[in-house]
Amino acid sequence: MQILSNIRRKRVEQNLINGVRKNTQKINNTRDLTPTQKREIKQYWRDLLGIDIPLDWHRYFYKRTGVFSVKYIPTSLYYTDIIGRINQMQFERAYSDKNLTELLLKDVKQPETVLKNVNGYFYHDGKNISKEEAARVCWNMDDIIIKPSLKSHGDGVKKFACVNGKISVEGKTIEQLFDLYEKDFIIQKVVHQHEKMNELNPSSVNTIRILTYHSGMEVIVPYTVVRIGRKGWDIDNETAGGISTKINADGTLCKYAFGSPGNDMIEKTDTGTVLEGFKVPSFDKAIEKVKQLHLQLPHFNLIGWDICIDNEGDPVLIEWNVWPELSQSANGPAFGDYTDRILKEIWGRENTHQY
Repeated sequence: MQILSNIRRKRVEQNLINGVRKNTQKINNTRDLTPTQKREIKQYWRDLLGIDIPLDWHRYFYKRTGVFSVKYIPTSLYYTDIIGRINQMQFERAYSDKNLTELLLKDVKQPETVLKNVNGYFYHDGKNISKEEAARVCWNMDDIIIKPSLKSHGDGVKKFACVNGKISVEGKTIEQLFDLYEKDFIIQKVVHQHEKMNELNPSSVNTIRILTYHSGMEVIVPYTVVRIGRKGWDIDNETAGGISTKINADGTLCKYAFGSPGNDMIEKTDTGTVLEGFKVPSFDKAIEKVKQLHLQLPHFNLIGWDICIDNEGDPVLIEWNVWPELSQSANGPAFGDYTDRILKEIWGRENTHQY
């Protein structure tokens, strides 16, 4: 069994390396690591953890951003060796179900839930109902979102309206939409975001991604970025075509945003809003809220929070992730000044991620 696990792990590592090499080729410049930089990276990781790492991610981020650091986290190492030591991944599947979020985390605003489907069963207002009753709940509704409850990265997220039981854009019936998603999905009302966040892009809910790390009696914040949708798009995720940029400690944005590989150094959103100096509303409130929430989830020391600021200036929890992607193009090294501390704290722990 251990041999099979090692084979799967090696396959994951190689697939990730192949992926980052392909993405590096999409970047249109000749910037590359120098021999001295390569030695510095190798020495840092040997001194810190006693391991050799592939240089592909350091090369990729340096080529994209022009910012060199030995502290970039290789995605292959993060997926195979780091996240399973930080978080107790045997709990990941159940805790990550978006249908359970309002039960787990009650002390925070969340989008209003219209309907849940859990393992094929429909629920409305906490009561199990039939498919026919579920259709009637959604019969005439505007500005609602459906999304799979066990997926992330914006997969399957769709904004729609239902008029007399028909989906206005696609012409499907609401029952056909249920059938398309099969099971394990949630339907919620759209959050109306703060007018300042609309300036970044009005068609998408532009979320703040806050990475928190729980250590001892404190919760620290290694980084924060804002994710911004493109013109006319509903989704802000970078993997779905959105862009991301770093949020400074004072809540202002950095000069450049990054999208998909090769879509770099973006200074304005599609609305023409200049990123540098743009002030994210209620940023401090969002930081304090996720710190409080993290203490309620002791099985996970690293969490990625997606927070919207609503039209009343309050943080709204859109979702949380116990296997968060690391926005190192937009932010720089994922753990920043906390890199040595975090990796030293977790490296001797059992790896709970199973292949």
